[in-house]
Amino acid sequence: MRASSGFRAATAAVGLSFAAALTLTACGSDTTGDGTLTVVASTNVWGSVAQAVAGDKVDVTSIIAEPSSDPHSFEASPTDAAKLTDASLIVYNGGGYDHFVDDIIGTGNSDQLTVNAFDLLEGGAHAGEGEHSDGGDSHEGHDHGDVNEHVWFDVDTVDATAQSIADKLGQLDPDNADAYKANAATFHGQLEQISAITDGIAAAHKDAPVAQTEPIAYYLLQSAGLEDVTPPDFTSAIENGNDPAPAAIAATRQLLTGKQVQALVYNVQTQDRVTQDVRATAESAGIPVVEVTETLPEGLDYIQWQTNTAESLAAALQ
Repeated sequence: MRASSGFRAATAAVGLSFAAALTLTACGSDTTGDGTLTVVASTNVWGSVAQAVAGDKVDVTSIIAEPSSDPHSFEASPTDAAKLTDASLIVYNGGGYDHFVDDIIGTGNSDQLTVNAFDLLEGGAHAGEGEHSDGGDSHEGHDHGDVNEHVWFDVDTVDATAQSIADKLGQLDPDNADAYKANAATFHGQLEQISAITDGIAAAHKDAPVAQTEPIAYYLLQSAGLEDVTPPDFTSAIENGNDPAPAAIAATRQLLTGKQVQALVYNVQTQDRVTQDVRATAESAGIPVVEVTETLPEGLDYIQWQTNTAESLAAALQ
């Protein structure tokens, strides 16, 4: 997670504000005062997934919804804390990515329903579906070649998250349980359209080398059968908000100037002078750049967003 140490400090600094907010709210409830179910998501990525399942029967709110926001450095407000503690259901990424959610709900109602997407990652560290986990800063020092917290790029995990949302909403609203299951089934079919694109990439470009400015699209590249050859020291430093060592920068630039990769996957949401220079190097060398983000672009839902991203990757490799 980019700028993780600074984020932890910011979280600690606003801890008193959270505590003040929590004293003014209930520890968590199934409905709002008028009996309406509410789903609160950490980002609009998971908000979009939740909305696809909830349809028009449940209000879905996302804490981070601005396309320009950087979730890594997000500071939740007392109002955000109140939304989370009062939610009927909380949907979040987990894995230390949106740790502010764990910070807030960890002091609230232990019976509050949650869906933690990272816990649904196949082969991941499962903390128990629907139960609180401390989240931790599990991103720090772990090998992104094995487990990566950016699970919204993993279609199977997103599918499992949608199914879990349907199950939880069915518990809260039994009368509409069948509708939630049907919506999740429709969403599953839409996810298969994304998989069809990545399967096509894997068939046509198996093991093609690509580079990333940080390991955000690990699962996308994995499903597409591509090989990320970026020096780990480079991507790790960028993700954690640090300047990569000169040797790592030089090695990354050499991949591009030497045309050793077929595309550069570029996170436009956390760019800095180093990544901007890498992008300029790629463009000068004629290496296609595939832009990725961590929240939904304005006007797009999850399916549209990930379809566009997969199609952009396929086009870059032609």
